[in-house]
Amino acid sequence: MTENHQLQTRRGALAWALAAAGGIASIAASAEAESQAATPAAEAAGYTGDVHDFDYHIGDWTMMNRRLKKRWTADPQWDEFPGTDRYVKYLGGVINVDEAVFPTKGFSGLSVRVFDPARRCWSEYWINSTTTGTPLAPPMVGGYRGNQGLFYGDDVDDGQPVKVRFIRTKQPPDKDRWEQAFSRDGGATWETNWTTDFTRVRS
Repeated sequence: MTENHQLQTRRGALAWALAAAGGIASIAASAEAESQAATPAAEAAGYTGDVHDFDYHIGDWTMMNRRLKKRWTADPQWDEFPGTDRYVKYLGGVINVDEAVFPTKGFSGLSVRVFDPARRCWSEYWINSTTTGTPLAPPMVGGYRGNQGLFYGDDVDDGQPVKVRFIRTKQPPDKDRWEQAFSRDGGATWETNWTTDFTRVRS
């Protein structure tokens, strides 16, 4: 990806994300309707959100990613690749956005998170630079208990509905870990298919 193309991609994705943030009230309302199945699971485990949950992440990070080359196989093979990430917050922390760039893969993405103080949970939306302009997928919903975050959602993998789980682990003062897992049996069993280890960039 050339520097000019990457800049255009970032601008387009960021504009798209800010437009979504501008309609925050409608997004939060739709998130409540879309993710009722996810929220009780997070709340039952004691994971509730706070507007300051992502203050720890604000700033720049490097990433080391490990992603399954093919899911649901008896002999899983992993692909490792680097990345960079930058977190910013808006409206006093009610919205936070991070832009992840994967230079060796030729794409980037934005995670847009919206906090609902009444329900004490976050709704997280992922926007891929290769699919900007398409409708938002249902959000991941959840919160934190101490330094560990737990988020659930629904998606489709190769045409089959799956449950999705994010586990986030803050490792103060300068580390963080994210794990993504899919379940094809309603959450009875999970396959972890992507992990990322973050290291804060100190100025």
